Amino acid sequence: MPSYSAPTKDLQFVLHDLLNVSQSDISGYSELDADFTSAILEEAGKIASEVTAPLNEVGDKEGCVLENGVVRTPTGFKDAFEKIKEGGWTALDCDPEYGGTGLPYLMSTAVGEMLSSANMAFNMYQGLTHGAYSAIHAHGSDEQKAKYLPNMVTCDWTGTMNLTEPHCGTDLGLMRTKAEPQDDGSYKISGQKIFISAGEHDMSDNIIHLVLAKIVGGPEGIKGVSLFIVPKFMVNDDGSLGARNGVAVGNIEEKMGIHGNSTCVMNYDEATGYLLGEEHKGMRAMFTMMNEARLGVGLQGYAQAEVAYQNALEYAKDRLQGRDVTGVKNPDGPADPLIVHPDIRRNLMEQKAFVEGARAFTLWGAQLIDQVHRSEDKDADGLISLMTPVIKGFLTDKGYEMATNAQQVYGGHGYIEEWGMSQFVRDARIAQIYEGANGVQALDLVGRKLAQDGGKHVMAFFDMIKTFISENEGDEDYEKAFLNPLKAASKDLQAAGMYFMQNGMKNPNNALSGSYDFMHMMGHVCLGLMWARMAKAAQAQLDAGASDTAFYETKIATGKYYMSRSLPATAMHLARIESGADTVMALDAENF
Repeated sequence: MPSYSAPTKDLQFVLHDLLNVSQSDISGYSELDADFTSAILEEAGKIASEVTAPLNEVGDKEGCVLENGVVRTPTGFKDAFEKIKEGGWTALDCDPEYGGTGLPYLMSTAVGEMLSSANMAFNMYQGLTHGAYSAIHAHGSDEQKAKYLPNMVTCDWTGTMNLTEPHCGTDLGLMRTKAEPQDDGSYKISGQKIFISAGEHDMSDNIIHLVLAKIVGGPEGIKGVSLFIVPKFMVNDDGSLGARNGVAVGNIEEKMGIHGNSTCVMNYDEATGYLLGEEHKGMRAMFTMMNEARLGVGLQGYAQAEVAYQNALEYAKDRLQGRDVTGVKNPDGPADPLIVHPDIRRNLMEQKAFVEGARAFTLWGAQLIDQVHRSEDKDADGLISLMTPVIKGFLTDKGYEMATNAQQVYGGHGYIEEWGMSQFVRDARIAQIYEGANGVQALDLVGRKLAQDGGKHVMAFFDMIKTFISENEGDEDYEKAFLNPLKAASKDLQAAGMYFMQNGMKNPNNALSGSYDFMHMMGHVCLGLMWARMAKAAQAQLDAGASDTAFYETKIATGKYYMSRSLPATAMHLARIESGADTVMALDAENF
C-alpha cells in the first residue's frame, strides 16, 4: 500500500522564507508566525497521513454504493469525516460569525494540499461544501446565511454545485433545468444535473445543493441563468430539519478515478428552491468563487503528483536493478538501486522540481486571494484572475504527467494495482477536466484575461519579472543559473503575446490555436519566477548560517534543474504559436 508523509517543512519554507507571511500587511497575516503555522501544519499532517491516507486505497476499491436512494460511502469514511469535523478542519478560513476559525485562505490552502494528497476523493466532500459556503456567504441574504452557514461550516450539512446537464457542459446557456416562481417567494426547480460531486452520501444530516436553472419567462441563453439554494431536507424556521425535498439521486457515475467520491446524477422534481443573489445573475454568483475553486483544482493536480513522487522515490531507493555505469554502488547486493541510473534521476528530478514550484505558485495565488478579500486590492484581483486559468490548467496537466512519470519508475509494477500507483494517475486525470476543462482555461486566458482592463494585469506581471531580475543582478552564478533563463523565458512569453496582437485580429484562429501552448508557456514562466525567488530565499538562509544546510542546498539544486531542463520549453511553445493556425485548421471536418 502506498504511503504519504506530509511535506510540512517545505510548506513552512514557502510560507516564511518565500512569502514572508508574518511580515505581510494583509489583515490577519501578522498572526502567522512560524510556531503558529507549524503547529497547524503538523497536526493537519498527522490527520492526513494517519487518518485519511490509509482510506485512499479503500475508497478506490470499494467505491460508493447506491442502495434504495441512499449512497453508502466506503468503509471508514464516516468515522474519518467525524474526526475532520471534530478537529475544526472544515472551518479553518470560514467567517467566525458563523462558527469559522477565521484564518487566512492561505492556511486553508496549505492544509488542503496535504488532505488532497492523502485522499483526494475523501477531501472533496468538504471541498465542495466550502465552495457552496463561499457562494452563500458572498451572495446570500442575512436570513439565508444564518439559516445555512453554521451547519455548513462544521460540515454537519454538506454542499454541492449543480451546473452540468446531459446535453451541456461548458455552454451553460443551453441548460434546460427550470425554476417556476411561487407565491411565497420560493421556486419549483425541475430538471436533471450530472457529474455532481458529493451529490448524495451518508456522512451529513443534510445536503445543500446550489443549482443553476432558468426562471420561466426569463431571457434566453446564459443571460437567463439564476442560482438557487435547494436543500435535500427542508429547514424549519427554528433550524430543525423538515420534510424531504423533491431532489433525488438517479445514479452514481462509473468513473476512471476518485471512486471514493459519490459523483451523482441528480433529479429535481419540483423541488423547492430559493433564489441566491439576483434573478438572471446566476453566473455572476457562481464566478464569485471560481478563483478559489479553480485554484483548488490546480492544487489537486500537484498534490497527486506529490504523493506519487514520494512513493516513486522510495521505490527507486529500494528496488535493485542493474549496475551504475560509473561503478558499483551496492557491492554487497546483486545489483544497485534504481536511483543510481541517470534516467531515473531525470524522472525524479522532473517530478520534484515541478511539485515544489507548483506548491510555491499555488500558495502565492492563495496569498493574492487573501489580498483581494482582506485588503480589497484591485490590482491583486486582476493578477489572480490572470493567474487562475494557468494555475488550474498548467498544474493539472503537469500534475497528471508527473503522476504517470512516478508510475513509470516502477516499470511493470506501476501498472499492477497492488502497488497503488495507477490510482494516483486515475485520480489526477479528473483535475484536467472538471471546473472547466483545460482547453477552456486556455481560451479564457488568451481570449479574455490577457486583454482584461486593457492588458493592465499581464503587463504588470511582466513588470514584476523585469523588476525582480533588475533588483537581483550582481551575482554571476545566480544570474547564470536563474536570472538569465527567466529573462529568456519571459521574452518568449512576451513574443507570443505580441504575435497574438499582430495576427489574432485578422484571424482569431491564430490566437486560439496557440492558446494551449500559451497557457503552458505562462505556467513555465510562473514556475521559473517561483524558483528564482526560492533560490534567492534559500541562499539567504545559507548566508545567515542556517543549520539545515542540506535542505537549502537541495532547494537551490532542484531550482537549477527546473531552470535548465524544464523552463526552455517556452521556446518550443513559442515556435508552435508562431506557426499560426494554418496547419491546425488545414483539414475539413470530414477529412479527420
